Amino acid sequence: MDGYKKNSLSLKGAVALGTGVMIGAGIFALLGQVAELSGSWFPYIFIVGAIISSFSAYSYIKVSNAYPSAGGIAMILMKAYGKTTITAGAALLMALSMVINESLVARTFGSYTLQLFNIEDTSLWEPALGVALLIFAYLINVSGNKVIGKASQFTSFIKIAGIIVFAIGALWASQFEFAYLLPHTTHSNDYPISSYIGACALSILAYKGFTTITNSGSEITNPHKNVGRSIIISLLICTVVYFLVAIAVNSSLSIPEIVEARDYSLAEAARPLIGNYGLYFRVVIAIIATISGIIASIFALSRMTAMLTDMELIPHSHFGMKGSIQKHMLVYILVIAITLTIFFDLSRIASIGAIFYLVMDMIVHWGVFKHLRKDVNANGGILITALILDLVVLIAFLWIKASSDIFVVVVSVIGIILVFAGERWFLHWKK
Repeated sequence: MDGYKKNSLSLKGAVALGTGVMIGAGIFALLGQVAELSGSWFPYIFIVGAIISSFSAYSYIKVSNAYPSAGGIAMILMKAYGKTTITAGAALLMALSMVINESLVARTFGSYTLQLFNIEDTSLWEPALGVALLIFAYLINVSGNKVIGKASQFTSFIKIAGIIVFAIGALWASQFEFAYLLPHTTHSNDYPISSYIGACALSILAYKGFTTITNSGSEITNPHKNVGRSIIISLLICTVVYFLVAIAVNSSLSIPEIVEARDYSLAEAARPLIGNYGLYFRVVIAIIATISGIIASIFALSRMTAMLTDMELIPHSHFGMKGSIQKHMLVYILVIAITLTIFFDLSRIASIGAIFYLVMDMIVHWGVFKHLRKDVNANGGILITALILDLVVLIAFLWIKASSDIFVVVVSVIGIILVFAGERWFLHWKK
């Protein structure tokens, strides 16, 4: 397959890719939205999301360890369902959720960068900066695996260290007490149980970046062991970082303040600590994190969609472009991500991405349970638990969005129908 180099990603490089995608979107784009749905419980929602994501990761780890592939999720679905509409549709849903994630991170980059300037009307500049970031990430990806791996390791170290420094500084400045670890129960009755479960859906989206590691499976050194190791390490790192930052923000800002600044809540939390210097520090770390997140996500997605093209599961046209299919996919991904960045806001982008991902995730779990669990020596109980957890979270999230923003539900349902109907037609036409 064009553009694939075995052993071109080390264990550290794979972990950097996973944490790069997760931390880039999770903390900077979703923290405020999770707090809006769960109040002062939101730090613990990220822990619940980590637990649910760990169950989900089990399926990917077992299959990827047995059959490491640069196609990752596409390979898992092909092993489970064969060359069918289910395989093609679910893989395309994953690809779309990753593109949505990229536009989410791109707009987050715009919202944080604008905190450095006194601009009242950000409606134009936010998507414009996001588009500029996407183009920059495209240019980096064209440079090759070694550049991406080194850039991901460097930026991941800087942003994780910076975020931890911020969290510790925020806790120190707020004269942290262990009472801050306990949620405020005064207004706990204001949130229905479905709202907390809906918050879990968004927190799961913050962890789904681990799937980018499976999409680079055969390129990782010693993939039969290191794919699973890198997924576990990435999840552990992100869980610690998310919880520390959530506690720090919760100690610095009230829930209404977090919700009001939900697109840039970390920057707002830094402001009262050390004035504008705290704001600048936080924004710079956010910029580094979002840049590395976009680069890592586009890297993994271009390989996954190239695999789908080679499997003849999605249509492809060169449109007169030269080079490998993977290079062409970079262009297509860029165009779709730019379109979403321009026309959708952060909340809706995150919600649609969460719905697409949960549907795809359930299809993966059922496929592994039904067709692969003996081949990969997987525990059926864990697979069914992961499936049920995803289903409960999806139903609750759809219920919340149907009540507050029916447009998101309508777009998501129509999108899923079009994906599977289009793939059914395409596969029939190919035959």
